Amino acid sequence: MLTTQQKSIVTATVPLLETGGEALTTHFYRIMLAEHPEVRPLFNQAHQASGDQPRALANGVLMYAKNIDRLEALGELAGQIVNKHVALQVLPEHYPIVGACLLRAIREVLGAEIATDEVIAAWAAAYGQLADILIGAEKQAYDERADAPGGWRGARSFTVVRKEVESEEINSFYLAPTDGGAILDFKPGQYIGLRLVVDGQEIRRNYSLSAAPNGQTYRISVKRETGGVASNHLHDAVGEGGTVELFPPAGAFTLEAGERPLVLISGGVGITPTLAMLEAALKTSRAVHFIHCARTRGAHAFRHAIDALAHKHPQLERFYCYEEVAKDAAQADAPDAVGRLDVQKLAQWLPATRDIDAYFLGPKPFMQQVKSALRTLGVPDRQARYEFFGPASALE
Repeated sequence: MLTTQQKSIVTATVPLLETGGEALTTHFYRIMLAEHPEVRPLFNQAHQASGDQPRALANGVLMYAKNIDRLEALGELAGQIVNKHVALQVLPEHYPIVGACLLRAIREVLGAEIATDEVIAAWAAAYGQLADILIGAEKQAYDERADAPGGWRGARSFTVVRKEVESEEINSFYLAPTDGGAILDFKPGQYIGLRLVVDGQEIRRNYSLSAAPNGQTYRISVKRETGGVASNHLHDAVGEGGTVELFPPAGAFTLEAGERPLVLISGGVGITPTLAMLEAALKTSRAVHFIHCARTRGAHAFRHAIDALAHKHPQLERFYCYEEVAKDAAQADAPDAVGRLDVQKLAQWLPATRDIDAYFLGPKPFMQQVKSALRTLGVPDRQARYEFFGPASALE
């Protein structure tokens, strides 16, 4: 039980977290991943190397400490954490490992004079409270997925029944349950967890479901990342007839029903969840503006599919923006604009009304630009929704 005094101690450490939280969490990951190989599959080493994961954890710890007296103020953060954990199958037995390493990192980074026994005890109680909240929410999510039609718990074998090249760097994998059974429904925008074994090492990754639910297969569309262990393995070593293990779908970034015009904005492989959203929206009478940005025509995945949908559904308007266009490019491959997406281009491509529902994904700088542009153009912040493929961070 977290006492009032312990809450005060945790709150008092906020200034230290604001200035040194990333150093603390970087040290925490170094300890945990070196000494506890059993949790390594849960973490993307590329996110460790880039610093994205330590920054995300530092922000989460800071927000928790700031709101220790009113956890409801954390808003969507807790739900995002739960969904990421569920997709990767974080289990109750992982929490004591994380807690012990976090307390040790606090002691070693802040030093014994600041991180006294009293401070460590307060943070132990605070971590215990947070762990109990997350474990409870995750148990409920696991139970719901296991009990739902077509649902399951843990890893389940799926067979690649089809593999398609979508662009110079993106391949799609159509996955059917190896046992021939039913599969769990999902909401457009959600992702699914994969368990792979590469060179004898287990790794886990989340990939957006890039096609609307059909009750028979899941589709993921994977970009080959330079140095990406999972993406290169999938591209090079997993073909039709191969198998992968999946965890049930998860994710809170989902298409909400509504009457307002829908605007889907994506950059690069950020297109993947918007495809499932688009398919679902076109089953209604809702107006849809689909805006996609790519480096080149060769990097642009799903163009023919989107063009075909636009031809079939008058409610759909689509716009493409390429950073570069080859001098000898065919006119049929020309984009609607060249360069980076900016306020001026968005102003031309958005519906006349700014009372819209916008969903956007892509690289972080791209999302920062889109968020700023939508705000400048008068789209309410609450109607501009986004999600990170990797660890969450601030877009301001």
